[in-house]
Amino acid sequence: MIALRQVTFARAGRPLVVDASVQLHTGWKVGVVGANGCGKSSLFALLANELHAESGDVELPASWHIARVTQETPALPDAALDFVLDGDLELRRVERELAAAEERGDGVAIGLLHARYGEIDGYSAKARAAEVLHGLGFKDADFTRPVAEFSGGWRVRLNLARALSCRADLLLLDEPTNHLDLDAVFWLESWLKSTPATLLLISHDRDFLDAVVGQILSIDLQRISLTTGGYSDYERARAARLAVQQSAFEAQQRQIAHLSTYIARFRAKATKARQAQSRIKTLERMEMVAAAHVDSPFHFSFREPSALPDPLLTIDRAAAGYGERRILENINLTLRPGCRIGLLGRNGAGKSTLVKLLAGSIQQQGGERKEAKALNIGYFAQHQLEQLRPDESPLQHLARLEPTVPEQELRDYIGGFDFRGDMAMRAIEPFSGGEKSRLALALLIRTKPNLLLLDEPTNHLDLEMREALTFALQDYEGGVVFVSHDRHLLRTCADELLLVADGKVTEFEGDLDDYASWLAAQRNAEKAAEPDVAAEKNERLQVRADAKANRQAILAQRRPLLKEIEQLERKLGKWNEEKAALEVSFADPEFYTTVDRAKSEEMHKQAALLGEQIDEAEMRWLEVHEALEALPAVD
Repeated sequence: MIALRQVTFARAGRPLVVDASVQLHTGWKVGVVGANGCGKSSLFALLANELHAESGDVELPASWHIARVTQETPALPDAALDFVLDGDLELRRVERELAAAEERGDGVAIGLLHARYGEIDGYSAKARAAEVLHGLGFKDADFTRPVAEFSGGWRVRLNLARALSCRADLLLLDEPTNHLDLDAVFWLESWLKSTPATLLLISHDRDFLDAVVGQILSIDLQRISLTTGGYSDYERARAARLAVQQSAFEAQQRQIAHLSTYIARFRAKATKARQAQSRIKTLERMEMVAAAHVDSPFHFSFREPSALPDPLLTIDRAAAGYGERRILENINLTLRPGCRIGLLGRNGAGKSTLVKLLAGSIQQQGGERKEAKALNIGYFAQHQLEQLRPDESPLQHLARLEPTVPEQELRDYIGGFDFRGDMAMRAIEPFSGGEKSRLALALLIRTKPNLLLLDEPTNHLDLEMREALTFALQDYEGGVVFVSHDRHLLRTCADELLLVADGKVTEFEGDLDDYASWLAAQRNAEKAAEPDVAAEKNERLQVRADAKANRQAILAQRRPLLKEIEQLERKLGKWNEEKAALEVSFADPEFYTTVDRAKSEEMHKQAALLGEQIDEAEMRWLEVHEALEALPAVD
């Protein structure tokens, strides 16, 4: 059990939580929520003994192994699979000690270490780590690649794989779905639900929290509160508290109007019926959702585009790829004002490639591209953050776009993204990933685009900012094409879903539940196409591991027997020499005239004793040899 008793902790002298008491039981899966800077990550540091409480007691079992996902990974030469296995400290310790015991021939230590290795499932550790890596989107060929060869996002996945593979008692996961696609999010969701470890999870993905956790720990106004249920249950409870303070649900009404319009348009259309039903379910809980976010610090909307030509962009019979390698073929798309298109597809299928093609970031291969004269594309991708100027403030970034606009107007606008007061004037270099993402979105929106292309726009954004973005997209009059692993954003903002798979872009007739089923069918089909490849590989690895363990166990039994035989043979050689020397003396006639009687009796007793010792040793030598021959042969 984890217990906080009247705990106060702070960062840089600023109190984050004051006089908090809470108990979390073993095996619980707890979502940790709260505004940016409220102390969520500091709570993790407190539990990991990296931060000390100002007052109060923090208790958790001393024997627990705690696993966290580190934010940085050096450019290591280690192979990816070895890097993941290194996270299991006991596994690596036993392996090192076993190698040392084998080198010095310590049979007892070898036997004990092999027993412990089996207890911690060391023989199947590689297979388990490979399963985690596959689930997070890595291919077999990636296992031997050095960590240094992977990009930043993929190194984050390696860190996550390392944490998941180390048999931890307590898992502290901070935004584990960042840098994952929807396929990997579904897999991680399933893995976390089945793990026996106690889990504390910081996430801004409401659907992910609802699926995984059974309790929500909220940090708000320097207090900690615990709510039973998933994030939706917490949101309803919070909404009930806030509703009494609320005079109107303006943001709620906009979203309800958008959903109602969609339902009215597509309810009777067969190909859209499932999506319409999904929107009806969303609408049923919309009152509570909107109420829970009434006090959000983020309030912004898209500026009205200067023009809305129809169509905005037409792609006909196009292909996309890199160099001579084609990723997508025969792409046919017409993007119009008001379109809301969500892209689905497995990792590596070409979703980001399609967005880059639409943005004009990569050259179209074949076919036709027709752009409206007034087309103004707003393209958001993760590399947008790299284009920000670290030595400039949010206000300076905005003033560069519109140097003639009054400063107060720019301050009002940037304040809608929670860059207020001094923060609007600070250099952005020390800003968090979420703060930089907010600034990049603010700059993009300010350009008044009529076609938005968004590639994972919610990475690093907290729940309040995600809701603000969702509401803003409802009122946006231009066209939108986006990729996101945030199912809430997809459900509430996408009027049409396109599936990117097998080199093609096709309409997906269904909702996200259908997509989850499609993913499961794809995985099953892959297993059926190669029925026993993975199983055979794992079986071969297990057979080799078992054979090695068996060989080591036999050697561990043989070594003491061989050592005893060696010792017996040395003793027999020495004793036989001594007995033979005595017998030579006894055979000499002068012995009895030159040696007195007492000495003669003593030497005869010594000879008799040596004879008994030799007989016993020879008998034991025969027994040990029989035991040795009874053991299986070792290749």
